[in-house]
Amino acid sequence: MLKTMEGGCHCRRVRFRVTADLTRVTDCNCSICTKKGFLHLIVPPERFELLSGEDELTTYLFNTGTAKHTFCKHCGIHPFYVPRSDPDKIDVNVRCLDDIELATISPKSFDGKNWEAAMGARVPWR
Repeated sequence: MLKTMEGGCHCRRVRFRVTADLTRVTDCNCSICTKKGFLHLIVPPERFELLSGEDELTTYLFNTGTAKHTFCKHCGIHPFYVPRSDPDKIDVNVRCLDDIELATISPKSFDGKNWEAAMGARVPWR
């Protein structure tokens, strides 16, 4: 079921709105997602709106450079990014959504440590 939610970074300079289904959340075990604690909610760009803070974002690139890891340059929080798996979509960090009770969400696991093999298998968000 699609639900419209708002969220943002810790200092509230970056704010966004997303319409998504919280049953499609994934938890990746790759090095960057594990260290950031990112819970993934991948949506098409038409279901994501940056409300404020575009100038407050900076981007980190590594490995293939496909993923655009955006984060607030003030508080360092990563509220969303462009994922390597779906570079035409936006990946929202569920932990950055307002008033979300994480205990009610059952993320599906994704084996990002073995990214190429996992992408060859059926990925949980597609």
